[in-house]
Amino acid sequence: MSDFRIGEAAELLGVSADTVRRLADAGDLATRRTEGGHRVVEGVSLAQYAATHTHAPELGTAVAESARNRFVGIITRVVKDSVAAQVEIQAGPHRLVSLMTAESVEELGLEPGMLAVAAVKATNVVVEVPR
Repeated sequence: MSDFRIGEAAELLGVSADTVRRLADAGDLATRRTEGGHRVVEGVSLAQYAATHTHAPELGTAVAESARNRFVGIITRVVKDSVAAQVEIQAGPHRLVSLMTAESVEELGLEPGMLAVAAVKATNVVVEVPR
């Protein structure tokens, strides 16, 4: 299971760290304490929240990014059979879906709640796991 520091969760949701703390205090995000006493957000809980609480950019907001983008987000869903797989990533207000081999999903260990990078080039979405 993946856990995220409060600041990391805030960045993935596009909100402040204080907002993440309030969401956790309200029971909207599951957290736990590390052995060192730090509060972390459980990855699966963050994925569920991100998938259901997306906000589209305001109309008229220009996106200053090229087609060759890298979207850092959290995996919200993985569906696979013996050959193919579908991986959904919530990156801020953007839901990205990648179709890949089941073998790739297994090699990368992809599962809901994990941090991932969706590299978009033309019509392909490539999923990477940051180091």
